[in-house]
Amino acid sequence: MLIDAIKSQITVAMKARDTLAKDILRVALGEIQTAEARAGGPVPDEEAQRILKKLVKSNEETMAIAKDPDTQAKLKRENEILGGLLPKALSVDDIVAALAPVADAIKAAKADGPAMGLAMKHLKQAGAPVEAPDVTAAVKAIRGS
Repeated sequence: MLIDAIKSQITVAMKARDTLAKDILRVALGEIQTAEARAGGPVPDEEAQRILKKLVKSNEETMAIAKDPDTQAKLKRENEILGGLLPKALSVDDIVAALAPVADAIKAAKADGPAMGLAMKHLKQAGAPVEAPDVTAAVKAIRGS
């Protein structure tokens, strides 16, 4: 489970005296434990991954407005640590390949919106780790638009 990986990385960070890693991992653990308390039990790894992605997105938004290079470097390192816990998303080319079984339906869709819906449905059923902008690019590549 993801929560176990976070706990073991906290221990490693403590032994290495890496306070930045320890602190961001503790924040992530706290967010997941809060979600567990609200749910009344353990949350699935997919929910824990959503929580980590939310933390990464928050850091990215802060980096975009932060002017201090030290703050930006710290946030970038935090995102690298959190990103190491997340599954790697498929590339656009990998998404196009994964969508091959439904490529004709995607091409036949009346617009990009319905085509995107077909693509996301297929990828979700397959359990493929994807990012929406990459799926959009893959759908456009398949549709030739």
